[in-house]
Amino acid sequence: MAKRKSWREKLADDKDLPKVVEITGKMSARFGTGTVAIPAPREVDALMRKVPAGKLITINEIRQAVAARHNATLGCPITAGIFAWIAAHAADEAAAAGETEITPYWRTLKVGGELNPKYPGGIARLRALLEAEGHQIVTRGKRVFVTDFEASLFRLPKGRTRR
Repeated sequence: MAKRKSWREKLADDKDLPKVVEITGKMSARFGTGTVAIPAPREVDALMRKVPAGKLITINEIRQAVAARHNATLGCPITAGIFAWIAAHAADEAAAAGETEITPYWRTLKVGGELNPKYPGGIARLRALLEAEGHQIVTRGKRVFVTDFEASLFRLPKGRTRR
């Protein structure tokens, strides 16, 4: 039986990405026409690493930065979310191995400022890390959000940038 890849190995596996493809099929019904940029996992990780303490980013801002970098109409919503999740687990794995310079995944929120319960440690850990950086957290039903997250959004550089 093959050995399972570590999170850091998954993060390093670019799978012939990034690439830009035409929007077709079911995706065109939702997003219209144009092109979609499919990022590499390390590209998403690099964008997440840019967010300084006290600031936040949502997966949509990451998607917009990916699209701008590749001159595409939009950044892929599926792979951006998956690769952010992989980056979070790779960071947790690196921290467990004693590394201190890890991707601050807790600063990457879902759309609307929602915490991602699939990140390492779940909501409790994300809440503690975000509150330690001065953010207020609120629960709405079963979902958890950063209050007034828009005021703390980190603005990634516009246009093409180097990885």
